[in-house]
Amino acid sequence: METKMNGLRVIAVAAAALWLSGCAQPKTLYQWGSYQPEVYEYFKGESKEAQVAKLEEDLQKIRSTNGNPPPGYHAQLGMLYGSLGKDDQMVQEFRTEKTLFPESATYMDFLMRNVKTGVASK
Repeated sequence: METKMNGLRVIAVAAAALWLSGCAQPKTLYQWGSYQPEVYEYFKGESKEAQVAKLEEDLQKIRSTNGNPPPGYHAQLGMLYGSLGKDDQMVQEFRTEKTLFPESATYMDFLMRNVKTGVASK
C-alpha cells in the first residue's frame, strides 16, 4: 500500500511539474516593439521624425533586454534616415542590417550603391 502511495505522489509531482512548465512564457526570437505599426505609419505618410524617434526608443528597449530586432528593422530605420537627408546614419543602419541578416546583403549593397550615386529616394 505504501509503495502505491509513493507511486501516486511521484505521478502527482510529475504532473504538477509539467503543468507549471507549460505556464512559462517562451522567449521569442525577435522583439518587435512598435516596428510593424511604424512601417504602417511610414506608408501612410506620417512624420518621419516621429517614426525614427519611436524606432530608436524601441531599439534601446530591445537592447536593454538583450533582445534582437527583427529582420528589416535597421533597414526601415535606414530608409527613414535617408528620407530625412541623414545619409551617414542611413548607411550605418544598412550596414547593421547586412551584418545581422547576411541574406539581406544583396539588397543592402544595392541601396548603399544608390546612395553613393545619388539615386536613393528621399
